[in-house]
Amino acid sequence: MSLPVRHVHVTAVRRVTPRMVRVTFGGEALAGFALAGPDQQVKLYFPKPGRATPVLPEPDGADGDVMRWYAAYSAIPEDERPWMRSYTVRAHDPRRGTIDIDFVLHDGDEGPATRWARAARPGDTLGMFGPSEAFARPVVLGRADWTLLAGDQSALPALGTLVEALPAGQRAVAYIEVPDAAEEQPLIGYGELTVHWLHGEGLLLDAVRAARLPSGTGYAWLAGEAGVVRALRRHLVDERGLDKRSVDFTGYWRRRLSQDDAPTDADLAEARERSAGG
Repeated sequence: MSLPVRHVHVTAVRRVTPRMVRVTFGGEALAGFALAGPDQQVKLYFPKPGRATPVLPEPDGADGDVMRWYAAYSAIPEDERPWMRSYTVRAHDPRRGTIDIDFVLHDGDEGPATRWARAARPGDTLGMFGPSEAFARPVVLGRADWTLLAGDQSALPALGTLVEALPAGQRAVAYIEVPDAAEEQPLIGYGELTVHWLHGEGLLLDAVRAARLPSGTGYAWLAGEAGVVRALRRHLVDERGLDKRSVDFTGYWRRRLSQDDAPTDADLAEARERSAGG
């Protein structure tokens, strides 16, 4: 079985908010592309300086083995090996054969993904791995009486797909931390959603702690800075009494660290808990 490795090409770029840009990708490699549900991640590969296209191993050479392909990727000389970052597919248009991916434009010390997104133009090329069962975690909505969605700006693209997938009439509450009011986005779906926008930094944990959540059984989806996400999960499980299996949590980024840095002990513990289903 061939691995879902492809090169995709930029077809359009637009600003969603002052700090978020939406890039539309197309190309023949997206023929047959499909999403299994909301919150579907892919790995994007950004070319090193001086290269227009990222250098990636051929997928057929791995015989469908993800680890063998990744070993071949890791063996590429560092000055040629593309930077890898994880992103959520914000939207898929099967008729046009395109996908949308949203990039947060971070202030200050920019990483390779932010630099690329600021300068992205139609015709630019990235590598992409996924969606894949190797790192997919299906999100099943509607089994609980209510849903909590909590995250910072990095979680907005995935959170938007979840809002759109909420069953009709599903009670849901969202707490979303963004820098200011200009970063708010319309969130449209069929659920009975209440959104609390938090303007600033470091507000999410205290806001959820102080929240009056609905009665009945709950399901929580948490994403954003890894330390905050872990603290939110502890609060919901230890203080609110939510079943660990009803809390889906992902650390998208780490303060003062990037995806190029080695995982910390806390990162490894989170990965073990997620793979064990909570």
